[in-house]
Amino acid sequence: MAIERITKVYDGPGGPFEGVIALDTASEAQRPGVLVIPNILGQKESDNQKAEDLAALGYVGFAIDVYGQGKRMTRQSPEMSKYMNELNADRALLRDRLHASLAVLKALPQVDSSRTGAIGFCFGGKCALDLARSGADVLGVVSFHGVYDRPTYANADPIKAKVLVCHGWGDPICPPEATVALANELTVSGADWQIHAYGHTGHAFTDREVNMEPGKFAYQPDADRRSWKAMTDFFEELFG
Repeated sequence: MAIERITKVYDGPGGPFEGVIALDTASEAQRPGVLVIPNILGQKESDNQKAEDLAALGYVGFAIDVYGQGKRMTRQSPEMSKYMNELNADRALLRDRLHASLAVLKALPQVDSSRTGAIGFCFGGKCALDLARSGADVLGVVSFHGVYDRPTYANADPIKAKVLVCHGWGDPICPPEATVALANELTVSGADWQIHAYGHTGHAFTDREVNMEPGKFAYQPDADRRSWKAMTDFFEELFG
């Protein structure tokens, strides 16, 4: 196995955008492709590492960019949520940027375009859900400690992508009533869904750099490990 990264600059509404593709270059076979959708900070090294982890599982990982080339945040940025807020205010634009990134993934010669999926973290979890809601041509999506508010446009009827939600039960951003509302929404929309909830776990449980408040905003190693295993099993079943 020889996992390599390829920087990809691509077009989309409001672009250009810059993401990173990770794949095993020792294989010439087409394989499933998975989008990695970043959190509030935008495209960064930890997303590229997730793409590499997916490549090690036999997929093509594509750590995408939804903010635009050069638009990045850090935890020290005074307006850390600026770019995220702009897209939260225009979910149709966010949808179109996600679809543009998916089109790039499907066009890669190493990717079997009939077998694609997406994962996302925090804001990226919302984006993964929006891909499913919008009827994107993916087999399944995974939200890690995502955000569950619905977009302004109507859901696909039915939602064809299978959905896995990995959720910290103590997440103050998405309390139990928001999680139940998501389950009801996905049920009404005909989705094949599952929600894995982790006790004593809050928001950002996969992010090793977060330790603001245990049980509410903090890395949780057990939930991190268990959710990644859940994702692995989900994609194994999905892609065959």
